[in-house]
Amino acid sequence: MNAPHLTELQPSSLWQHFAKICSIPHPSGYEAQLAEHIQHWATDLGLSVTQDHVGNLIIRKPATSGLEHAPGVVLQAHLDMVPQKNSTTQHDFTKDPINAYIEGDWVTAENTTLGADNGIGVSAILAVLESTHLQHGPIEALFTIDEESGMTGAMGLQPGQLQGSILLNLDSEDEGELYLGCAGGVDICADWTYSPEPIPADYQSFELAITGLKGGHSGVDIHLGRANANKLMARLLCEADQAELPIRVSHIQGGSLRNAIPREAFIKLACPNAAVMQLKTWLADQQAILNNELQHAEPDLQLTLSEIAPLAQLMPAASQKTLSHTLSACPNGVMRMSDTVQGIVESSTNLGVITVEDGRIHVASLARSLIDSAGQALANAVANTFRLANATIRFEGAYPGWQPNMQSSVLQTMIGVHQRLFEVKPEIKVIHAGLECGLLAAAYPHWDMISFGPTIRYPHSPDEKVNIHSVQRFWDLLVATLKAIATEQ
Repeated sequence: MNAPHLTELQPSSLWQHFAKICSIPHPSGYEAQLAEHIQHWATDLGLSVTQDHVGNLIIRKPATSGLEHAPGVVLQAHLDMVPQKNSTTQHDFTKDPINAYIEGDWVTAENTTLGADNGIGVSAILAVLESTHLQHGPIEALFTIDEESGMTGAMGLQPGQLQGSILLNLDSEDEGELYLGCAGGVDICADWTYSPEPIPADYQSFELAITGLKGGHSGVDIHLGRANANKLMARLLCEADQAELPIRVSHIQGGSLRNAIPREAFIKLACPNAAVMQLKTWLADQQAILNNELQHAEPDLQLTLSEIAPLAQLMPAASQKTLSHTLSACPNGVMRMSDTVQGIVESSTNLGVITVEDGRIHVASLARSLIDSAGQALANAVANTFRLANATIRFEGAYPGWQPNMQSSVLQTMIGVHQRLFEVKPEIKVIHAGLECGLLAAAYPHWDMISFGPTIRYPHSPDEKVNIHSVQRFWDLLVATLKAIATEQ
């Protein structure tokens, strides 16, 4: 018997849209093809479609007959997805479709991110827009761009473009939970240079790979104690220095996104011929040490040394020491837990990307906090670490947090709807991740906002998956909420 296809799942309309979205490449910065598809689709349905100056789509659907005077609802999701794959996987996110498939109670993808974040939210909105039997007031669909790499869509949204008074953000990742607050964040970029040196004649060239880590979302998963490949790389370089192992770095590539916990790091290095056996023995010892430390958090961690073609140039020993010490000292992980929301991270930072090549060093970190002032202080601490290495610092992509409003009327409506549907109250949460709600509130401070979604595990990693049953419950809650807002508020 053949395995079922996504389009055979329920709710049918939502899953059909998601299957289509998976077939259209849409990583951050490359959402145009998906946006064009949605524009044509909405136009064919006779809906009003506009695209603003940064590329966000706004689609309007009239209220159900008799509910024209109900509060207007803005349904919001982002079009882009995080492009993450295992290093051995051949996949071009700008050209290749996502190979999604059903695995038990979950939908996942073959060795890449799935894009359920935020493709399920987009699909749910499209299903609402095309439905002819749902009860709702006036609806505006807001599809933003570039949420995952800079939130430029939310930042560019202008006041006055939308008329609704309630925003339902469909970008959360735990069904049964309603979010009414999120962390703000800022990228810290550090750049500096060095003068490469030629490789000595008696040196052998290798690539040291750190692989097999779980990675994950640098906000949602930061408290799980997962290893950061970039921090492990810095640790190994420092340990080698202390062991007087004469290795010299040529190139480094660690991580690929500032908002994903790095799963892999690769160092191209050279070692004197006479010290090669010492290097291999030392690396085996380091593997055993890390396996002992991380046997539960990272059981698949691998340190692999492979011989490569001879390198042409190396980083000077003094520059290498400065780099390894700076990376080792850089703050990373959970810095403080919230005093007001039990069990929630208040402030954290992620050493996301390191690139060393041809005399140039680039490092990108992301600092998050539920409190904007604490987040800025943490960002300054990260920046000051790299200033000690005489790096040039840039702060980019800053976005504010979303302050909780426990008196929210839509929150009370959704609590009642959830209890009627599922005979249990939803959990009220604040998330240590960047939702667009904080930025959207800057342009529309009157909006009453709630974020919710299905259960998604391991977003921003190739292990990403979405629970099928939770998608049905998420859909049922969305449909019932739209009805309740239109008929009860």
